[in-house]
Amino acid sequence: MAKTWFHFPTAESLCAGAKELGVDDVVAADADSAPLFEPVVVGGRKIGNRLAIHPMEGCDGGLDGKPGELTWRRWIRFGAGGCKLIWGEAVAILEEGRANPRQLWLHEGSVDEMARMVEATRKAHREAWGANACDDLLIGCQLTHSGRYSYRRPLIVQRDPALDAATLVPGPGGGKIPMPADYPVLSDDDLKRIEDQYLAAAKLAMKCGFDFLDLKQCHRYLCSELLASHTRPGPYGGSLENRTRLQRNIFGRIRSELGKSAMLATRINMFDAVPYMKGADNIGTPRPYTTPYKWSWGVNENNPLEPDLREPRQYIGMMKDLGVAVINLSMGNPYSNPHYGRPNEKPPLDAYENPEHPLIGVARHFRLAAELQRAYPDLPMIGTGYSWLQHHFIACAAANVRRGMIAIAGVGRGAFAYPDFVKDLKEKGHIDDKQVCIAVSSCTALMRAKGNELGQFPSGCVPKDKFYGPIYRYAINAFNKGNKPGTVNSADVEHEKK
Repeated sequence: MAKTWFHFPTAESLCAGAKELGVDDVVAADADSAPLFEPVVVGGRKIGNRLAIHPMEGCDGGLDGKPGELTWRRWIRFGAGGCKLIWGEAVAILEEGRANPRQLWLHEGSVDEMARMVEATRKAHREAWGANACDDLLIGCQLTHSGRYSYRRPLIVQRDPALDAATLVPGPGGGKIPMPADYPVLSDDDLKRIEDQYLAAAKLAMKCGFDFLDLKQCHRYLCSELLASHTRPGPYGGSLENRTRLQRNIFGRIRSELGKSAMLATRINMFDAVPYMKGADNIGTPRPYTTPYKWSWGVNENNPLEPDLREPRQYIGMMKDLGVAVINLSMGNPYSNPHYGRPNEKPPLDAYENPEHPLIGVARHFRLAAELQRAYPDLPMIGTGYSWLQHHFIACAAANVRRGMIAIAGVGRGAFAYPDFVKDLKEKGHIDDKQVCIAVSSCTALMRAKGNELGQFPSGCVPKDKFYGPIYRYAINAFNKGNKPGTVNSADVEHEKK
């Protein structure tokens, strides 16, 4: 049984817990939420508050890449909720680069539907917040290639001894086998073609009406793994210049061909750490590794469990010079060390138990983000790690903004659970404690559940959004049967909508 970690009914008890864990230098809480409603300039555009929706994927599009009914529902709820920066979820640039068969995918056939959804999101914002409310709202598109985590087959840019051992590839008879030693790495020419496709997708995204374009460089998808490709030979590996070549080329070409109307952004890992596995009593433990560790980004190569922000800090400066206007900070790999990126109360069904108190993970997010934000005080950055704090996330976000540790606070799981938190905060002066995310990872479990007729269950908040209860039960049933096909039929969905 998972341990209960959250024992902090009051802000005072949270701060006392932080002191006991030795992280009170970075974890603080402010009763006054006013700093969160101060405007901030992003890429020359003023946005009306310092609260953002992270690109939390719903895995609920169609097989053709178009947004589905549940996608529309989520986006419209985010639009009405009141955050002034909606960082849209990952949208694949190629079908072969999708993380799952229901991930959004930008192509000529999906542009019109995507554009209608973006406009519907703005309409919901205007209806909730006034006729001119969209003047200080930004909506972005996260362009991605899933690389190693592409659902059809892994498309890797480097051999990574620890990750390769945990990576499954298609085998004989339609099954999955461990990655063999001769599994191919994407060639330099492959990467040049992918660069071209990023540019093509960026042009389509602008047709959809997005305000900014995010080049996804986190969580060990393709561009993130390139940052860690110290051992790759040739122009895309080795030096920092080489490991950032593809990304810098993409930024440069977007700016050259689309001009300054295409605001540039990125969500990027600050720190990868190393892959983990289940150890004694299912507690997470690092997979065996050797030093110097050459397969991660933002790590101390002599102790890769420790961050080293020298390269991330240098690269952020390079991106700033290229015109990147806002940076969303994350860390870790949700497939191999999820406790880094998403401190949780309870792990997903197939994951290990927490090897550390989640508040230590929250503090790690706050501390590293503050180091980078303070290095570039005029470049707005978005912090992560707030959802585990439950009803204290607003107070901690306000404290971080007031202290200059971050310009904008973002929530992902928290927005799944409670998309109206800004509305309640603005209208009532406080959030509803009963609506907040409780970080039990049911949304992540749904993301990983594949056993239905579309090859992927949609993701949402099971404890707080009754729509997803029956879907979760079907998914658990499929999981318990070894991921044999299950179904979520329209009658069940219609029943829940009522």
